[in-house]
Amino acid sequence: MPRVLTVLDDYQRIALRSADWAPLRDTFDIDVVAEHLEGDELLERIRATEVVVAMRERTAFPSELLERLPALRLLVTTGMRNASIDVDAARRRGVVVAGTGSAGNSVAELTIGMMIALTRNFVEEDASIRAGGWQHSIGPGLAGRTLGVLGLGRLGVPVARLAQAFDMRVIAWSRSLTSERAAEHGVTAVSREELFSLPDILTIHLPLTPGTRGLVGRDEFELMREDAYLVNTSRGPIVDESAMLEALRSGGIAGAALDVYDLEPLPADHPLRSAPHTLLLPHIGYVSTDNYRAFYGDAVDDVLAYLSGSPVRVLA
Repeated sequence: MPRVLTVLDDYQRIALRSADWAPLRDTFDIDVVAEHLEGDELLERIRATEVVVAMRERTAFPSELLERLPALRLLVTTGMRNASIDVDAARRRGVVVAGTGSAGNSVAELTIGMMIALTRNFVEEDASIRAGGWQHSIGPGLAGRTLGVLGLGRLGVPVARLAQAFDMRVIAWSRSLTSERAAEHGVTAVSREELFSLPDILTIHLPLTPGTRGLVGRDEFELMREDAYLVNTSRGPIVDESAMLEALRSGGIAGAALDVYDLEPLPADHPLRSAPHTLLLPHIGYVSTDNYRAFYGDAVDDVLAYLSGSPVRVLA
């Protein structure tokens, strides 16, 4: 049987153009899957695969699936964190789980872009002009406004810096954030209550953990101003979707820009698709040519290191 390497969830059909796979072609048959597979269809496609390259968290690898993949020896995920992979179960089965680096500030840039698009009603104005209309809405600029950053870490810091370039005042809170660390980035540390009650725009930049799941719920939406906006480019389940829908429908907040959801891809009949005052994107915060070159280039390096018996970027 030939040795097989499978690239999953290549939605844009760009994996093979984002890196030089030539060094692997003498060893592996490379199978690129452009569509999203689940269940028996996924199992059948990768049952004989020795190496899988997964794109972020698009396909989950729980222990139940790993137990049914006897040929799997190396699982590469783009990025260095993937909550959809049971790393302990993989390790018990002798499967190495490796990661990759990334490039640029694609998530931070998208976050700022979504802020402007949401507050200045880009989607509605685009639809209006295509329908023969002209300007009919108005929204605030960013200068002089207050941005609240929930999580001033690897992604929160570049968002804060970009916001400051737009002359925004930036405040932040997380359980571990100190005033001194916030001040290093020109940011004011505030209490949890102030983070939700003060800003014009609240943006989320925390990992999804048991402690952050549902962190933004009904109580937090009640603290937010009616003219405030929410932006989430982190993980969907950090926000209680039902509470957010209630706030949007009741006018409890001015709007929400979302790149992440509880279920992805977002079901066609999901109520968020028809929710008022929303900007919805299909989890593209990390989807940039720069990132993909880094992702797939490092994935090739991981596979070459695996073949030579050298260390790879192993996930903890």
